[in-house]
Amino acid sequence: MDPYSLFDTRWRGDFYNTGQLRRSTLTSLRWMAIAGQLLALAVISFMQLDLHIAACLGVIAASAAVNLVIIKTLPLDRRISNTEAGAQLFFDVVQLSFLLYLTGGMQNPFALLLLAPVVVAAKTLNRVVFASIAMTVGVLSGLILFFHLPLPWYKGQEFTSPQIYQYGSWFALQVGMLFTSSYTWRATAQTRRLTQALAATDAILAHEKKLSALGGMAAAAAHKLGTPLSTIQLVAKEIVNDARPDSDLAEDALLLLSQAEHCREILLELAQRGDKGDAMHDQLSLSDLIREITEPFVGFEAQIITKIVKPKPDVPMLVLTRKPEFVYGLTNIVENAADFAKTKVEVIGTWTDNNISIEVIDDGPGFASSVLAKIGEPYISHRPDKQHKPHRAGGMGLGVFIATTLMERVGGSIKISNRKDETGAHVQMCWPRD
Repeated sequence: MDPYSLFDTRWRGDFYNTGQLRRSTLTSLRWMAIAGQLLALAVISFMQLDLHIAACLGVIAASAAVNLVIIKTLPLDRRISNTEAGAQLFFDVVQLSFLLYLTGGMQNPFALLLLAPVVVAAKTLNRVVFASIAMTVGVLSGLILFFHLPLPWYKGQEFTSPQIYQYGSWFALQVGMLFTSSYTWRATAQTRRLTQALAATDAILAHEKKLSALGGMAAAAAHKLGTPLSTIQLVAKEIVNDARPDSDLAEDALLLLSQAEHCREILLELAQRGDKGDAMHDQLSLSDLIREITEPFVGFEAQIITKIVKPKPDVPMLVLTRKPEFVYGLTNIVENAADFAKTKVEVIGTWTDNNISIEVIDDGPGFASSVLAKIGEPYISHRPDKQHKPHRAGGMGLGVFIATTLMERVGGSIKISNRKDETGAHVQMCWPRD
């Protein structure tokens, strides 16, 4: 299961863990609610409407007392658990419901404010707490629909809205709660998944760059160690020449000489792998690039076929700068093709005066039409009708997203479609020449 799924069942494990809300956020929102409630009471009193002012002030005072207790006893800058956040929002719902009970129930236009705790829960808390808050709002709003004191009105007069209007207000509140909270939940979940996917992309790119830096350090070390190693070999040769052939010193010198030669071979191999931080070793031909990205998948079920199409037959092979962004992005695309191909994967490279293009074509099932429009989004299962092969890395729908993101960072683009004449996928990656 996708670990960032909207309906990830691991909510059970994080029910008491630190959530997204800070304690100060809820206390600040509560102070704002208290200020608004006091302002509403002041306006009603100014209009000389009949109101149970003492009871209303008592309910508001209870909310203020809760805030003061929290401020005095608990650190405000801490992120709080879903349980604590849910408990505070539950109190807010009960407090507002009781205030509405004193002021006309669902006849009161401020009953709409019951949506606020539900939206906060939908955006920041897990689905259990969110569902609990939504159910609480539904039940309490239903109770104040039937049980409530009269709506504040002028003394000696009584105003009661039609019962059917009150039912409609309650129903509208439930529908509004459903749509608003659902939209907030889905939008927040998608944002969270996108953030996680971008973080994964950045982590992968940082890892690739770190490997490149390590390669550069290795090559630099090989160059720097060459001089002292030559000195060691020279001294060892002089000892061999001066010592008696059958002496222990000669044997030790020969051993030292052979080991020094072995070290030289290792350093030479490191240097030949290329200094990734050196401009000379950063350059490679397009054919070498394609060989590098396809080599890990040679020998599996699908045959890897590579081809270079030159703009003109007499044009020399294109040399380009090796960048971790498009190397890793291209590898992801080829890996995806090799994963789903039946018999073969074609990788075709070409270039123009301005752009470099690589096409990856496989003979697998292709992409489902229902997901073609969504390809490039994180955690989308692109071709679910075929089981992943053992060499598949991940399988969480991140491959195409990472490839697209990395290509965009170097000014490139990816076009994904199904083959027109045959089954299979066709992916074209294009980026500007240096």
